Amino acid sequence: MEADFVIVGAGSAGCAMAYRLSEAGASVIVIEHGGTDVGPFIQMPAALSYPMNMSLYDWGYMSEPEPHLNNRELVCPRGKVIGGSSSINGMVYVRGHAHDFDHWRDQGADGWGYADVLPYYKRMESWHDGGHGGDPSWRGTDGPLHVTRGPRNNPLHAAFVEAGRQAGYPVTQDYNGEQQEGFGPMEQTVYKGRRWSAANAYLRPALECENCELIRGLACKVVIENGRATGVEIKRGGKVEVISARREVILSASSLNSPKLLMLSGIGPAQHLAEHGIEVVADRPGVGQNLQDHLEVYFQMAASQPITLYKYWPLVRKAMVGAQWLFTKTGLGASNQFESAAFIRSREGIDYPDIQYHFLPLAVRYDGKAAAEGHGFQAHVGPMRSESRGNVTLRSADPKDAPVIRFNYMSEESDWRDFRQCLRLTREIFGQEAFKPFVKHEIQPGKDLVTDDELNGFIREHAESAYHPCGTCRMGRADDPMAVVDPQARVIGVEGLRVADSSVFPRITNGNLNGPSIMVGEKVSDAVLGRGPLPSDNAAPWINPNWQSSQR
Repeated sequence: MEADFVIVGAGSAGCAMAYRLSEAGASVIVIEHGGTDVGPFIQMPAALSYPMNMSLYDWGYMSEPEPHLNNRELVCPRGKVIGGSSSINGMVYVRGHAHDFDHWRDQGADGWGYADVLPYYKRMESWHDGGHGGDPSWRGTDGPLHVTRGPRNNPLHAAFVEAGRQAGYPVTQDYNGEQQEGFGPMEQTVYKGRRWSAANAYLRPALECENCELIRGLACKVVIENGRATGVEIKRGGKVEVISARREVILSASSLNSPKLLMLSGIGPAQHLAEHGIEVVADRPGVGQNLQDHLEVYFQMAASQPITLYKYWPLVRKAMVGAQWLFTKTGLGASNQFESAAFIRSREGIDYPDIQYHFLPLAVRYDGKAAAEGHGFQAHVGPMRSESRGNVTLRSADPKDAPVIRFNYMSEESDWRDFRQCLRLTREIFGQEAFKPFVKHEIQPGKDLVTDDELNGFIREHAESAYHPCGTCRMGRADDPMAVVDPQARVIGVEGLRVADSSVFPRITNGNLNGPSIMVGEKVSDAVLGRGPLPSDNAAPWINPNWQSSQR
C-alpha cells in the first residue's frame, strides 16, 4: 500500500488536500478512522445536535477538570467520520477577520497575511447570497465549497439585527466580505438543503479519480527513517500495517490528534516523550502547546409570542420537519437555524471585533439536551481572542488512548473582564425597542445577576466550549523554538512531513474555524505541489474609523 502522498484524517483540511493533490495527478491515500457520513443525522442541517453527540461519529473527547470553571470537564467533540468535524459541526461559515491573518504573518507565518489567504478563500468558495446583499467582488463563485444563507423567515432574525442597529452598531450585508463588524445575515455550508461538508465538497469528487483512495484505520504513528517520514503505521482489522508515502506524509488529524500523532512518532517535547518511553526523533517543545478555543455562554430570553422554533420541539413535529426534509430537502430541516449574526468590539481601543454572536430563535442547549421553559430565543456569545493557553499531551504511548486535553480556560484576568462585558452588552441589545414585542423575561443569566461577582459565578457554571480548538502545532519561522511547522507547513526538524489543519494556527481566528481550516488545506496543497502561491489580493477591509475613541 503506497502512494505519493499519505494524508491522515479525512477532515476539513485533509479532504481539500486530497482533492487538490489528486487533481494535479498525484496518487493519494487518505487514512480515516471514522466511517461513512451517509444518513439523515449528518446530512440534514437542522439535525446538527445529533451527530456531535453520537459515539459513532465523534471521538468523544473530554477536557481535564477546568480549574477556573468549577473543575468541570467540558465536552470536546471532534469528528470521527468522513468529513471530520465538518460533518458534525454547526455549519456556520466564517472566514475570520483580515487582521487575524495579518497577525499570523507578523508572528512569523510569512506568506499568511490577509492579502495572501484571500485568493484561497475565493478559490474554494461558491457563494450564493440568496438576494440578501453583499459584494460579490470579495467572494468566490466556482469553488467546491458552497456557502449559502438561511431564509431568515422568522421575525426574530430581523429583530436581532434591528436591535443591534438601535444600540448603535453598524449593519453589515456580508461579514465575510469587506466589513465583518456589525449585525447581519449568517452564512452556512449548506447546499440544496444538505450539509455541504468537506466530504461532499472535496472528498467525494477526489475519490472519483482512480489516483485517490480512502483507507479505514487508526493511525498509530508516522514511520521516520533517517530523519525522513516514509509512511504511516496504522491498525485495522486487528493487524498493524504500514502505508508508505513516496513523497510526503501530511497530518490533518485535528488540533487534538495531530500533536498526539507527532508525539507518538517521537516529535515533541523531549522530556515528555521520555516519560512515556518514546524515542526522540526531533525535540520540538511547541508540539501540543498553544492550545486555544472559544468559550461561550447561551444568553437566553423567554418569548412573549409563540413564534420560536419551540413549536417544533415535540417529537411528532420534529418527525414532520424530518419527513419534509427527507423527501424534498426543503423546510426547517434545510437550515442550521443560525441565520443572523454579529461581530462587535468590546470597548474602544480595539481595532477589530472581539465578540461574536450566533443568534438562534430557540432557547436550547447546543447538544439538544434541554429546551428552556417553552418559547424562547438565545444568542451564543463569547470573547474571540482569549489570552488563556492550554496544551495537549499524551496519556500514554498507546495510540488508542485519548490525549490529555487541558484548555486552561479563563486563566487570565483579562478573560473575566471581556466575558462580563459580553454579557452586559448582550443584555443591552436584548433590551432594545426591536425586541419589545417579543421579550417576556431573561431566562439566563437572569436579570438579578448584575455585579462582577454574580456574573463571574454564572460564567464559571455555564460557559461551554464553542468547539474551536486550534494552535497546537503552531506555524512560525524555522528558527522559532516554539514553532512546530514552517510557513510551508513542513514539520521543523523532519523531512517529508507536514501538518495541515487548525493546529497550525498561530492564533485563533474570529468566528468558526471550519472555513480557515479548509483554507489551510487549499493553500498548503499548493506548497506541497511546489507551486507558487496565488497572486496576493490587496483589497482593504473596513475598519471602524473611530475605533480608538468609541466602542461602536
